[in-house]
Amino acid sequence: MRDKQLYTQLLGIKPPWEVCDVDLHLEEGEVHIYLELDPSVTLTCPICGREAPRYDKRQRRWRHLDLFQYKTILIADLPRVECAHDGVHQIEIPWSEPKSRFTALFEALAIDWLQEASLAAVSRQLDLSWDELDGIMGRAVTRGLARRGKLSLRHLGVDETSFQKRHEYVTAVMDQETGHAIYVADGRDQTALDGFFEPLDEEELAGIESVAIDMHQPYIQSILDHVPGAEEKIAFDKFHVAKHLGDGVDKVRREENKALLEDGDRSLVKTRYLWLKNPWNMAPPVWRSFQDLRESKLRTARAWALKEAAMDLWDYMSRTWAEKAWRQWLAWAQRCRLEPMQKAARTIRNHLWGILNAITMRVTNARCEGMNAKIQKIKAWACGYRNRDRFRRAIMFHLGGLDLHPARVMRSENGVLGYATHTNS
Repeated sequence: MRDKQLYTQLLGIKPPWEVCDVDLHLEEGEVHIYLELDPSVTLTCPICGREAPRYDKRQRRWRHLDLFQYKTILIADLPRVECAHDGVHQIEIPWSEPKSRFTALFEALAIDWLQEASLAAVSRQLDLSWDELDGIMGRAVTRGLARRGKLSLRHLGVDETSFQKRHEYVTAVMDQETGHAIYVADGRDQTALDGFFEPLDEEELAGIESVAIDMHQPYIQSILDHVPGAEEKIAFDKFHVAKHLGDGVDKVRREENKALLEDGDRSLVKTRYLWLKNPWNMAPPVWRSFQDLRESKLRTARAWALKEAAMDLWDYMSRTWAEKAWRQWLAWAQRCRLEPMQKAARTIRNHLWGILNAITMRVTNARCEGMNAKIQKIKAWACGYRNRDRFRRAIMFHLGGLDLHPARVMRSENGVLGYATHTNS
């Protein structure tokens, strides 16, 4: 078998394209494979598909999968056509996506690597710049979003996650049923969430059954403005209520610890996480050692008792009984004379309607919190992001559940990547 035929078979090139030359550059560690188009073939416009005359041609290069230890470069003179309807455009080619300088197989390999390792690692292993990798990720996300089609939105979760320090955030919307991120926007104000709801039609908005969020007022207002019957669908889940109460307990502890230290009492020193930790997650020895503190007459112990009592109010099935229990708890909290806990209780009273929704619908935002942790891992992999567009793309790339690979690529039963048009003839 001649070299040209061999490389034609390996590359999956089919007529009217063929390999016309192979050039080995040992010093550069590269193999250059030259492709040519049958000059007699009829050219068509890539926009409308009509037959169009040849306008000119320009040489283009594409990085391909390495052959042995050599970097492989495909080189071809690509014709441009002049369409009477759409103007001058470059023709489509079977081995690469438009505006890409990599073959579809190479992009598929890079996508697989990016899903398994950090940007820095993939950059080193594939000898690619971060800009080149960002281009591959951007095209992959664009393809994935175009293929996603109409979503079936029933149970949503909304949360903010930090982009950089100095209180910079992005807003992420997740499908609670699939666990996939479906929308990411800059900021945490009302317009950030409005951008998700505004493109939805009336049927999609009416199909939303629940939206789990924290008690962030801009998010609440956005949902009230767009989702029919939002008052019965917004759910403030247990995690965020626990956070408000935990902050209250910690403030009581700090204030009391400061006063005790002035009297030489170190009872509360290094006990912060004992008061904040879920008792069910405590090891038996730790729980026993914590007994004297939690049963003491310390103000912190009273605050902790309030917090734990509230955490026991999430198992009701009836909205009426759940509301009665929460009203009793709120009355107790207002009598406790612990300002941080009274403040937390006021927040809960103002948002009790959404808490009751979460209890009766059995809605939780735990999946969003898990997604938040994954987003922080993505950010750590990249050693942080300075570009918001890249950060949003990375979230959708890793967590969007999108079909990212080029359309021309298929994976065989043994896991080998190849072109969908490749044959053994």
